[in-house]
Amino acid sequence: MSTVAHTGIDGSVVVRWMRRGAWIVLTLFLAAFAVFESVKYGFATSAAALLFFVLPDLTMFIGAKDALRDGAHEPGRLQPRAVPFYNALHRAWVPLIVLVGYTVSPVVWPPLFTAGLGWLTHIAMDRAAGYGLRTPEGFRKHV
Repeated sequence: MSTVAHTGIDGSVVVRWMRRGAWIVLTLFLAAFAVFESVKYGFATSAAALLFFVLPDLTMFIGAKDALRDGAHEPGRLQPRAVPFYNALHRAWVPLIVLVGYTVSPVVWPPLFTAGLGWLTHIAMDRAAGYGLRTPEGFRKHV
């Protein structure tokens, strides 16, 4: 008899928390790596990391003025026209392509690398907190 079955905890709950724990570890690693690179290369790398750490959530402002004007705002809901932009900037493979591309290419510009680190750190932090992509209607998909 497994421990999970014995305690009455659903196996999917354990898997979900293990996944979130892995995202937490990744978040801490990426943040430490971004700080290391920022200290090593200076202000431009720090600015790039911070800008791209914040950038994915700026998509939430798309359509916000319309929602306030029309009185159609629901707490926790993103405007449907902002969803494609939000989801595009919250997919982990996009900054991974930036990081891998920078690593294998002859380009030597550290702010590009730290931008990818900041962006991926943001996504990992969201996943660690249980947030995923948005539905077409603008509601959160929990991880």
